Amino acid sequence: MGNTIPPQKCAAKEDASQRASDPYTIDKFTKRFCETQGYGWYVSEANDQGKLVCEECSGDASGAGKYKCHVEDIVVTCKRLKPGSVGLFPGEG
Repeated sequence: MGNTIPPQKCAAKEDASQRASDPYTIDKFTKRFCETQGYGWYVSEANDQGKLVCEECSGDASGAGKYKCHVEDIVVTCKRLKPGSVGLFPGEG
C-alpha cells in the first residue's frame, strides 16, 4: 500500500485532480512501490486504485483557489523473480 506524491506547483482543481489520477502517474508509482522492496521485485497486480485527495494551497494570494492533489492508499501485489529464472547468471556469458 502506498501514496503518490503531491506536485510542487499548485493548479486549478480540475487540472490537479486530472494530473494526479492520470494512468501514467499511477503506473509509475505502483512500479516504484515494488522496486523499493529490492532487486527482482515487480508488480504482480494492482488491487485498488486508491482515492483522490486534494488540498487547497495556502500561504499567499497567488495560491487562492488552487490545489495540490495526490492519490492515497493504492494497493498492489508485488512478486519477486526467482534468481536465475530469466537467464541472467552473474559472471557467465
